[in-house]
Amino acid sequence: MFAAERRQLILEMVRANGAVSLRELARVVQTSEVTVRRDVRALEAEGLLDRRHGGAVLPGGFTRESGFPQKSHLATAEKTAIADLAAGFVEEGEAIVVGAGTTTQELARRLARVPGLTVVTNSLLVAQALAHANRVEVVMTGGTLRGSNYALVGSGAEQSLQGLRVSRAFISGSGLTAERGLSTSNMLSASVDRALVQAAAEVVVLADHTKLGTDTMFQTVPTDLITRLVTDEPPAHDDRAATELQALADQGVQIAVAGASGSPGGEAVPARQQRREVPLPAPRRGQVPGVASALRANGALEAPGTERARVADLRRR
Repeated sequence: MFAAERRQLILEMVRANGAVSLRELARVVQTSEVTVRRDVRALEAEGLLDRRHGGAVLPGGFTRESGFPQKSHLATAEKTAIADLAAGFVEEGEAIVVGAGTTTQELARRLARVPGLTVVTNSLLVAQALAHANRVEVVMTGGTLRGSNYALVGSGAEQSLQGLRVSRAFISGSGLTAERGLSTSNMLSASVDRALVQAAAEVVVLADHTKLGTDTMFQTVPTDLITRLVTDEPPAHDDRAATELQALADQGVQIAVAGASGSPGGEAVPARQQRREVPLPAPRRGQVPGVASALRANGALEAPGTERARVADLRRR
């Protein structure tokens, strides 16, 4: 494929989806990430798109929200690895809330195997994934259906969450920065996500590396309320994503990285084998360390079963 053809296809993908990772672009145009990165730089120089933390987005600062059909095909391997790892933080008999999103839908598929679980959600897709789980109780909020992501939003959804208290909230979004926290592109979705978070003692954000450093219009969870981030291993060249992770860790967010143990092709290692907590070590001068290297340097492997013994985030007090 000639460079002009590649760049046109890259541009069409970004226009259709709003944001696309370099990995996904390389897969679709059937070339290396190095070549795709060069194409993205050329398109950015023409003002046709912006480079963002291991991917490309529409120009103009804040990214717009993609519809579910587009999101479901983006970063699928990363979402699978994140869901595998996040499921390991859920214990038998817990009550949790799970927000809307393609990554949380992947998580829900794995939660179907957790006995005695109660899941409160505003997502039809999450509820569908758990519909045939015999030992999981699903509680849905009220509200108005938002067709683009199959979520219930509005005052009905928010009111149904009043007075609720659960152990954890699992939330996704459109962007995550250390400065502003988790954000999304839709006001109604943001409002319901805030209500979900208020019901939980701990907040777990699920976000793949392409969302790190991306800022969107409506804040859902400020950084000081995020207990843990579950993400995937950023590409070795993505210094900005590693820097953002360091900044989040510096603000007290626990970082769990899926695939950090070096599994090939981005495939997930079973969650119990790879649950590792950062803070990341300080980088050497002029160098931002890869997340996998930071984890190896820390040597921290969290023992199974310790999660239920954790006290809720002291920053809430």
